[in-house]
Amino acid sequence: METTYASSRTRDRVFAEGLSFYKKWWIFIAGSVIGTWYEEVITFVTKGVWENRSAVIVGPFNPLYGVGFLLAVVLLHRIKSWWVSILIGAVVFGGFEYAASWAQQFFTGSVSWDYRNLWFNIHGRTTVHYALFWGLFATFMVKIVFQPLSSVIEKIPYHTGRFITQTLIIFLAANMLITYTMLIRQGLRAQGHEPLTPIGVLYDQHFTDEWIQDHFPNMNLIVGEEGE
Repeated sequence: METTYASSRTRDRVFAEGLSFYKKWWIFIAGSVIGTWYEEVITFVTKGVWENRSAVIVGPFNPLYGVGFLLAVVLLHRIKSWWVSILIGAVVFGGFEYAASWAQQFFTGSVSWDYRNLWFNIHGRTTVHYALFWGLFATFMVKIVFQPLSSVIEKIPYHTGRFITQTLIIFLAANMLITYTMLIRQGLRAQGHEPLTPIGVLYDQHFTDEWIQDHFPNMNLIVGEEGE
């Protein structure tokens, strides 16, 4: 009887209820995938070519968008006014875009966007109108997309959801670790530094500049240039 009761309680448990860790993880995953597809569609519409815009070596994930979507939900989901939400989002995500650009250049010697040819840009890392767009986009995601997405996530069976989540955490952590250490090694290679470990040698053999450029076509090395 106790076993049956325990099984019934498990079936009744809601996976990722509220803003639990599991819900936040799936918000991060959803943002990573949506952001990748958004950029690929925009690139196709504006350039007529289909380019990979993921930010890891395996899968359609851009963790920058994942963190952005998660931040938007945490910071904006209680704000009722669209206008207030857009303005707060503009400040937060304009700053976030700036910080992300700076961090990429500092750690890898590369950039994936450069707005120095646009009006009202801030050191080429963000612009006033892009910041407002990110505020609007974040508000749309929180007020229109989040609730239906949350309901779908909570319908995942409890044990299945936990297993998939834990598997994805391990997979994406390894994926990001290899990707970003690979890009750091590319920056060091461009500065003439020889590999100091067998991993560095392996990266130089398999993740050549040509391979990286083919996989991340919007990323440009700027090692040796003055950074703002």
